[in-house]
Amino acid sequence: MHRDDLAIFDSEAVRAHLTYPDCIAVLREAMQALSAGTTRQLLRTMISLGTGRTFAQMPGALGDHDYFGTKTISVFADPQRPGLRRHRGLVVLFEPEEGRPVAVADAEEITHIRTAAATALATDALARPDAKTLLIVGTGGQAHTHLESLPLVRNFERVLIWGRSPEKAAALAKEYAHLNAQAVTDLEAAIRTADVICTLTTASQPVIFGDWVQPGTHVNLVGSSGPGPVEADSALVMKSRYIADSRASALDAAAEFLVARDAGLVDDAHIVAEIGEVLLGQVPGRTSADEITLYKSLGHSVQDLASAAHIYRSHLASKDA
Repeated sequence: MHRDDLAIFDSEAVRAHLTYPDCIAVLREAMQALSAGTTRQLLRTMISLGTGRTFAQMPGALGDHDYFGTKTISVFADPQRPGLRRHRGLVVLFEPEEGRPVAVADAEEITHIRTAAATALATDALARPDAKTLLIVGTGGQAHTHLESLPLVRNFERVLIWGRSPEKAAALAKEYAHLNAQAVTDLEAAIRTADVICTLTTASQPVIFGDWVQPGTHVNLVGSSGPGPVEADSALVMKSRYIADSRASALDAAAEFLVARDAGLVDDAHIVAEIGEVLLGQVPGRTSADEITLYKSLGHSVQDLASAAHIYRSHLASKDA
């Protein structure tokens, strides 16, 4: 293999070729294909390297005759920002004809964009059309990306931001003043008034509770991506219409669901659908205006690979232009 055979996309190049509207469209197709069985992926494998240090592999294929590859990442505590994590690594993309690697891309930037795009896609499918108040729980990198993606699918009149650090929440609200963002310190009160809630934290114990969430709310649980840490209590899991990005992955790694199931409060059938099944029209998403819908985001290799394939195709198109 020669150096010129491999396209390399750093974080800046990823941002240039993967806009939020494009990523939402790409993931719509990818999640439908995942639920339809067109794409294939293995469950995420992780090796613990000690407290706050994980190495993970996420292989998959977009189809028998489509791009395939893997995301290889480290998830380490960020020493510059206590309580937060960095997802550093690569997405490696192979072409389907000869099996050649054709591209590598910054996994951290792809993860930031595609996670927020996936949340926006689910919110568009599950939140009430008249949702006006968005609550962001967390102030890290995903808070920024979700504040970019979610206004693309709903016309929010105000955005509430809560974080353990009031100073960081205030700074984030100032940055997104054009969205009528405001920092809040009373999380329970904010949850009780929100139409859409996104949890984007590294919490190990619940930060939102079912008793606080009002009828008609849509909740995105995004922060926890493996067994153990939970962002919501079992009461919320029990009272919500529970939609997963992948049923197989949720049964393996959706911490909030697993805690509720292990306590005998729900069974596997409580996962009523994958988001791809909702998008395909196979299973209803929201069934009433008063229903609480919950989307559990774990993240998947097909999302990373579909994003990387879009970046690579965009790169080839720009070369030919």
